[in-house]
Amino acid sequence: MQQASANWIDLHRDAVSGIEALRAHFTGHAYDPHWHDSYLIGVTEQGVQQFHSRRKQHQSRPGTVFMLEPEELHDGDAINDSGFTYRMLYLSPQQIARHLAPDQADAPSPRELRFAATLRDDRPLAYAVWHAFDALWHNHPAIIKEAAMDRMFGQLTPHRHWSLPAQPIDKDARLALQARDWLIAHHADNPGVAQMAQHLQTDRFRLSRLFQTHWGLPPHAWLVQWRLSQARRQLAQGQPVADVAAALGFADQSHLGRWFKRACQLSPARYQHACTNLPDLG
Repeated sequence: MQQASANWIDLHRDAVSGIEALRAHFTGHAYDPHWHDSYLIGVTEQGVQQFHSRRKQHQSRPGTVFMLEPEELHDGDAINDSGFTYRMLYLSPQQIARHLAPDQADAPSPRELRFAATLRDDRPLAYAVWHAFDALWHNHPAIIKEAAMDRMFGQLTPHRHWSLPAQPIDKDARLALQARDWLIAHHADNPGVAQMAQHLQTDRFRLSRLFQTHWGLPPHAWLVQWRLSQARRQLAQGQPVADVAAALGFADQSHLGRWFKRACQLSPARYQHACTNLPDLG
């Protein structure tokens, strides 16, 4: 699925594991700020891949491994005309937990699994990610894919970071959580901040500031990202694009398409075709 321009994206989805393997090249601006509900683990192949995350600017160079967590806001740009090329895997939180935190599910106070750093210059890890990508990309036999993934998870193990058990949240954090949950519950209704503030019995301007501080985006922008994460999941399951747009509160299929392409650089139909092999209708 290579696009005929200076920028291109190829995407494959493993039919058994559901892991998405993406390889792409960009010159200039690549992605607006967005997040995924997956863990992202990749390697820069060529050029300098510049992006912001964790409130810092990062530059990933050839051979560097980059690691992003679910709902970690990030963007993407090339720093010169040669652009950058990278390969990346999308892994669900369940897959990461199963391989990197198998003993945490039954722990009395489970800790949150995070990555110690966004970038790593670690050659064994880079090779492991590269080979795991190849095994999935070329749809090697299951035993080869499993061995490659096990090798990658083994190399990722030293890069885990365990957060402390969650402390009792303060009043502002509780309000931010309530606002997020309210947005999700009313996502199809195109809710306004004033309506949300009225429901939560607070001032709309205070609520907007608090929400952005806690979640990194204003309420409307955060809701768009949540809708897009749900759209990816539903499209990968083969649901019609028009139905997905309507169910998630987009004005129409074109509205979903514009937002989806800004975040993913693919149309919903092309993304679905890459995931499902359904006919590509747009």
